[in-house]
Amino acid sequence: MRKTLGDPVAEEMRYVVKAVVGEENFIDMTPNRSNNFCCGGGGGFLQTPFVEERRTYGTMKLNQILNTGATYCIAPCHNCHAQIHDLSEHFEGGFHTVHLWTLIALSLGILGENERTYLGPELQGVMIPEWEQE
Repeated sequence: MRKTLGDPVAEEMRYVVKAVVGEENFIDMTPNRSNNFCCGGGGGFLQTPFVEERRTYGTMKLNQILNTGATYCIAPCHNCHAQIHDLSEHFEGGFHTVHLWTLIALSLGILGENERTYLGPELQGVMIPEWEQE
């Protein structure tokens, strides 16, 4: 999607992310939009036995994320989420990886307790639905 649909779709995604997390919490990567780096987990690579090769390729994305100093990295797709989460854990990146839909659901107050796995402690208790309180 990054290269296929280009910057107009990137701008729409940025609008959604900023609306969900607040513009003051949005930290941009460099390079960004259609020039952003691939995480290295797509195209079936995540499912191959070449784990060290995948991680080595992914260090470019890892360093890009670390350079932001952000506490969270938002991933729009499952492959990116799994790859970036693995990179952070393996290389001790120290940031949380979350799906975009997780933050959207959290902001709407509909994120279930079992869906809070990848949230850091500061977000795990935010907007808990009434049916889960007590």
